[in-house]
Amino acid sequence: MGSQVIRAAADYGEDEMIRKSIRWLNAPGFRLQVKTLLLGGALVACSVQLASCGYTTRSMISDKFKTIYITPFTNKMDVTKDGAENARYRIYRPMLNTEITKKVINQYLWDGNLRPAKEETADLILKADLIEYRKEPLRYDENDEVAEYRMAIVANLILWDNKENAQVWQETGFTGETTYFPGTSTLANVVTKTDEQAVTDAVADLARRIVERTVEQW
Repeated sequence: MGSQVIRAAADYGEDEMIRKSIRWLNAPGFRLQVKTLLLGGALVACSVQLASCGYTTRSMISDKFKTIYITPFTNKMDVTKDGAENARYRIYRPMLNTEITKKVINQYLWDGNLRPAKEETADLILKADLIEYRKEPLRYDENDEVAEYRMAIVANLILWDNKENAQVWQETGFTGETTYFPGTSTLANVVTKTDEQAVTDAVADLARRIVERTVEQW
C-alpha cells in the first residue's frame, strides 16, 4: 500500500511537471525568445557564408558589364615640383606603377564581380596614371622628431565603356593610403613598420578602393 502511494505521488509529480512545461513552452515570452535566437542564428550563418565567398563588394553595375581590361598604370609623377621643405618626405620606389597594376588585377580576380580580360574583348577599360607617391608626417615626439607617418599613393582614373566607346566616369586624385610608426618612433606600445611595408599596405588600399569604385552603382 505504501509503495502504491509513493508511485501515485511520483506520477502526479511528473504530470504536474509536464503541464507546467507545456504552459512554459506556450508562453508568448518564450516563443519570442526562441524566434529571436533562431533569427540571430540565421544572421550569423548568413554572415559566415558571405565572408567565405571571397567577395569584397556586392556589384551594383549593369549586368552587361562582365569583364574589364586594366591598362598598365603610367608613371606621371613629377618628383621635382616640391621645394626643399617637402623633399625629405618624398620617396621613390622603382616600378611602383607595375606593382600597382598587378595588385589591381589580383584585386579584381579576388572580388569576382568583373573578370580581367584582353583589351579587345573587355566590356570596360580602366585607364590610370600614377601622379604622386609620398609620405607625410602626422605626429611628432617630444624631440620634434616624426613619430608617425601617412603613406599615400595618388592616381588619376578613367573608366571607359569599350563597347559604346564612351567614358563612364573619371576620378582625379584618387588616393590609397596607410598610417604607420617608423622604427625610430619613440612612442610607447606601438607596432612599427618600414617604409617598404607601408608602401605595400598603401598599394593594397589603393587597389581595394579602385575595385570598389568600379563595381559600385554609377
